[in-house]
Amino acid sequence: MAGAYIHIPFCEHICYYCDFNKVFIEGQPVDDYVDMLIREFQLVMAESPDEPIDTIYVGGGTPTTLSPAQLQRLTDGIHQYLPYEGGEFTFEANPNDLQDTEKLQVLKDNGVNRLSIGVQSFNDQILKQIGRIHRSADVYRAIDNARKVGFENMSIDLIFRLPQQSEADFMDSLNKAIELDLPHYSTYSLILERKTIFYNLMRQGKLHLPSQDVEAHMYQAAIDSFKRAGLDQYEISNFAKPGFQSAHNLTYWRNEKYFGFGAGAYGYLGKDRYHNFGPIQQYLEPLKENKVPVIERHVLPLTEQMEEELFLGLRTMQGVSISHFQDKFNYPLQNVYGETVATQIAKGYLKQEGDWLRLTESGKFLGNEVFQEFLLDSY
Repeated sequence: MAGAYIHIPFCEHICYYCDFNKVFIEGQPVDDYVDMLIREFQLVMAESPDEPIDTIYVGGGTPTTLSPAQLQRLTDGIHQYLPYEGGEFTFEANPNDLQDTEKLQVLKDNGVNRLSIGVQSFNDQILKQIGRIHRSADVYRAIDNARKVGFENMSIDLIFRLPQQSEADFMDSLNKAIELDLPHYSTYSLILERKTIFYNLMRQGKLHLPSQDVEAHMYQAAIDSFKRAGLDQYEISNFAKPGFQSAHNLTYWRNEKYFGFGAGAYGYLGKDRYHNFGPIQQYLEPLKENKVPVIERHVLPLTEQMEEELFLGLRTMQGVSISHFQDKFNYPLQNVYGETVATQIAKGYLKQEGDWLRLTESGKFLGNEVFQEFLLDSY
């Protein structure tokens, strides 16, 4: 079984913090893109006819910038050419695209059973400052419309450590999110990525962010608040009611196989990672000649496979299975990482519970620093 990620790179507005592959939708060949995306489904699956797909995730960009007709065309192509027989089928959405039920009904009628809605904050002033074009009232209307057409499995994203954001403001957004009584939430600390407006402002000394202490308090508040609301933290940034963990994202964190479709998408099949062309026209050109739009393929050496097993698995609260590591790589984890594990346990960042190696509560706050210790020079 494998997952399938499908990338829609179009946006009505470019958010100031986003570094995903995206373009402003006006003037773009959207219909051609949808058609060539479907052709990519055909070409790729012809090369992997025996690989069933059990999760689909349509992300972006903003997939709901597509018109109802384009959404219908895309979902028809998914069902026609991808060997998907049911399972989790997620669409990312922006609240401003769900102000009526038309697009939602198309998604529901075509088997989409999970929505991931980009909310980020319930403070309208902060939303404006980070380049979002929706407002908090749009969130409530979007959730209400989604429920009207029958969506129950929904998630929303919140960002903390935003410019001018106080602890009280984040708590207000957190409480309003929890009051919606959704089965899944994601909350992330702002990361300043290159080629974003915020990164350039930071370089110019014009971006004023909360301190690291405030950031830590915000994260702890999220952990505590979701726990009180009956949502389990199953990954560093993700919280869910029982049975509502994101099956597709668990595919990534468990270092399992997934196809990547669309401009700039990555796929990972066994030891093979591939990367599609990012610019729209460069993505479309090979497909028009019935060729896959891959710009790069990379066979991961054993060291990279081991590193990723640790990086990704330790993001989850379940952690990394010591026996599974040995079965997968034919090396005992102790032989490869024994000294590193012992050091991180001594620092209080890792713990071993039976067959599982996991982050401690302190380790959750220093995840990236802990993960870096598992880089291998050679083995």
